[in-house]
Amino acid sequence: MTKPNILILMVDQLNGTLFPDGPADWLHAPNLKALAARSTRFANAYTGSPLCAPGRASFMSGQLPSRTGVYDNAAEFRSDIPTYAHHLRRAGYFTCLSGKMHFVGPDQLHGFEQRLTTDIYPADFGWTPDYRKPGERIDWWYHNMGSVTGAGVAEITNQMEYDDEVAHFAKMKIYDLARGKDERPWCLTVSFTHPHDPYVARKKYWDLYEDCEHLSPTVRPIPYEEQDKHSKRLFDANDWRNFDISEEDVSRSRRAYFANISYLDDKIGELLQVLEDTRQEAIVVFVSDHGDMLGERGLWFKMSFFEGSSRVPLMISAPGMAPGLVETPVSTIDLTPTLGQLAGVDMAEIAPWTDGEDISGLANGAERTSPVAVEYAAEGSNAPLVSLRYGKWKYNRCALDPDQLFDLEADPHELTNLADDPAHAGTLQSLKAKSEARWDLDRFDADVRASQARRWVVYEALRQGGYYPWDYQPLRDASERYMRNHMDLNILEESQRFPRGE
Repeated sequence: MTKPNILILMVDQLNGTLFPDGPADWLHAPNLKALAARSTRFANAYTGSPLCAPGRASFMSGQLPSRTGVYDNAAEFRSDIPTYAHHLRRAGYFTCLSGKMHFVGPDQLHGFEQRLTTDIYPADFGWTPDYRKPGERIDWWYHNMGSVTGAGVAEITNQMEYDDEVAHFAKMKIYDLARGKDERPWCLTVSFTHPHDPYVARKKYWDLYEDCEHLSPTVRPIPYEEQDKHSKRLFDANDWRNFDISEEDVSRSRRAYFANISYLDDKIGELLQVLEDTRQEAIVVFVSDHGDMLGERGLWFKMSFFEGSSRVPLMISAPGMAPGLVETPVSTIDLTPTLGQLAGVDMAEIAPWTDGEDISGLANGAERTSPVAVEYAAEGSNAPLVSLRYGKWKYNRCALDPDQLFDLEADPHELTNLADDPAHAGTLQSLKAKSEARWDLDRFDADVRASQARRWVVYEALRQGGYYPWDYQPLRDASERYMRNHMDLNILEESQRFPRGE
């Protein structure tokens, strides 16, 4: 049996509520809408953790942060944790990454045979939070509201330069794969940094949303005093008191964010067009690492269990998976076993290493009865937070905070906490029991604190004297590119052409 090629398209900080059934109608995203039409669309998909490095490590490994140890954006992703790239490569696949995956530590491949670009973020321990200093802001790397007050138009930014490069090298790799020099099936992961803040977009995409009716949040800002305890911590972590956020700032930020979805749509369209032009077939997965609150409730960015932050778009176009909408809650940690199933890998070899479930059968009417779990233990928290999505319910727990219980069918904007409502005491107790059976919060907290303390020592030591960073340096051997004198020009020109000459 021929194993299918796999193209994974990952974006950064894309709010899943904008993808109720593929891209919302008002988004200018023709390529993603075309992909949605041939995909299984998961309306209620959640990140393993609403922050870049923890969410991505969970996505790649199928394990939550409490198992991977990737608690925050400066926690090492250990080399001995199997990822979908390891599983597929072991099964005979060529595995390749173009773009961001926010690996921290000396291993910058984690199962990928080839990596085409460097990462956009640092690979060391410099962004380590410190639970020993609750409420401390580390100003040089914490988010602040300057991303909102500085929203607008630019033709080039740090992020655009990165994603332009990610798309270019991915496109060249798809062309190269068509040349048939490697007979193995391939898995190419293309991972962009947009629409992650700062909220700055090119004018051609900005202009698409001039008359957009969605530039104001649905839920108006909630006064700081009325926010829940974790949201207050996020306000403080984002330095909100030093910024005066106007209605114009909010609308410009959201407009730029929507514009960058259209920017990504163009990039993804280019990749899918090359795939079609080179007559290659592939399973296509579209997913984000986490979401963005986009001013809802007055919150921005991620780091929260509210829907805008923790819910992500997920679409899979694969043989045997019927196109259509699946509303059963799922997780990005389900992708590792799902990719294994779709690739024909022995699932017994994947099962011991994943917390996720194969969700391919949901496309054809299978049922899921287990809850979806989410964790958070990074900046803006002083102790780990855990969440369960079970049917229509979401239950959040933290040792420092009152419980939260939301009925997402009746209350999709999570405005009414039912945890103290006697009418829902049974539901609360049931979900609390499930949560306590899964998580020992005292142990989780101790593990996080020990990890942070170790990393502070190691980072400060390694920045003394000679510094040898772990940042990935893409390998480019100029002597093997284009035409060189150890190559036969006749063979070269023929082998590099697709389709071959008659």
